[in-house]
Amino acid sequence: MTTELLEKYNVQGPRYTSYPTAPEWGEGVGPSDYEAACDRANAKGSPVSLYFHLPYCDEQCWFCGCFMKIVPKPDRQGEGRAEIEPYLDDLHREIDRVAARIDRSRPVVQVHWGGGTPTYLTPSQCDALAHHLFQAFAVAPDAEVSVEIDPRVTTPEHLAVLRRRGFNRVSMGVQDFDPEVQELVNRVQPFELTKELVDAARSQGYGSVNLDLIYGLPGQKLAGFEASVEEVLGLVPDRVAMYSYAHVPWLKKPQRVLAAHLPEGTEKFAIFVSGIERFVDAGYVYIGMDHFALPHDEIARAQEDRTLHRNFQGYTTRAGCDLYGLGVSSISSIDDTYAQNTKDYAAYHDTAARGVISTIRGHRLTAEDELRRAVITRLLCHCVVKKREIEREFGLRSFDETFASAVSRLPGFVADGMVESDPGEIRVTTLGRIFIRNVAMLFDAYLDRKSPDAPKIFSRTL
Repeated sequence: MTTELLEKYNVQGPRYTSYPTAPEWGEGVGPSDYEAACDRANAKGSPVSLYFHLPYCDEQCWFCGCFMKIVPKPDRQGEGRAEIEPYLDDLHREIDRVAARIDRSRPVVQVHWGGGTPTYLTPSQCDALAHHLFQAFAVAPDAEVSVEIDPRVTTPEHLAVLRRRGFNRVSMGVQDFDPEVQELVNRVQPFELTKELVDAARSQGYGSVNLDLIYGLPGQKLAGFEASVEEVLGLVPDRVAMYSYAHVPWLKKPQRVLAAHLPEGTEKFAIFVSGIERFVDAGYVYIGMDHFALPHDEIARAQEDRTLHRNFQGYTTRAGCDLYGLGVSSISSIDDTYAQNTKDYAAYHDTAARGVISTIRGHRLTAEDELRRAVITRLLCHCVVKKREIEREFGLRSFDETFASAVSRLPGFVADGMVESDPGEIRVTTLGRIFIRNVAMLFDAYLDRKSPDAPKIFSRTL
């Protein structure tokens, strides 16, 4: 990879957890659109995925791009508790409201708690919330039920409560074990603490343990990240996510303090490639653009049998689900509609008190949106697009004619070693997987319409 090629492809681009991406949505979608989408989904009888957003954290990690709110730990039984308890009350009301919109005949095959820090809640709060959701929804016996945990605030009691309620997968943020990097990003988390929680999760019967790394963090060096990867491998996680640090200080002000310490593009590239090679050498299957899994893991099998899917939670094994998001800022993908809850806590409380849906913005997909989403999803999940398959599925006369603009730009990607193309397929190469967002951008009609002078929205693709 030359410096020139790296500069050419390391541009701003979406992560494509949806298409169209969230910046293209508008305020024309509201509660009535959400309800209509629920009715259409019920008529189709598709399975259900549930996402719960628990936004509270003890302190700010400088790199974080999530929608979250700081309530310092000493306040949990005092001033902060006055905010957290009402939020949970509102979430319980939303559970009942959403459950009433979903036919009981539709199985819930996936549940995920994200944040924020879900285990910032007390074990008793976690227990009450988990009990309610299992009562309100028809959760399938073989559902994947997962929770994001921060080892710094999670106890074995948290894990025991959630396991007893039916949770079977945990995802832990590691980011990097290098103490200097941890200090720079304001997330000090010793290896021993993470190991303690991994061991506790396994001893309590969790079937899958996921660890998250981030490459490109401030102060990161190749040797230090390689050492972190070795420590992660020593924990033998079932899955590993190795995300690119998304530096978007125009959206996330805390990131402004990090700019002076970021690794250069060539070093960030070397860090990522080194991580890929080491995980693959250790027997992990490379999934999509940034995940790795042991061959026995469900997500590895999903990639092999082409049922891997991508949504707002990243890569998932449960394709064909309608996703219902609960909690402030959460996003739903129901039938042909994206719907996002308000990010305003007071407004969320008001809708909960009035018993109405919290949708404030979204997007209803057009036929062209659904076509392009299918192409982009196949690229990101399977690294190949079979043209005849797309033509049959969407009734196209010719893939190449429909996507003439994208196809005309493919030769440049072929010349740079990013893709291989023939009359029947577009295949992403090993190098192209690193820049797969760039390949997907070829099929994004909304990007084509943007002015070169449009405001910054996305992070860089590497």
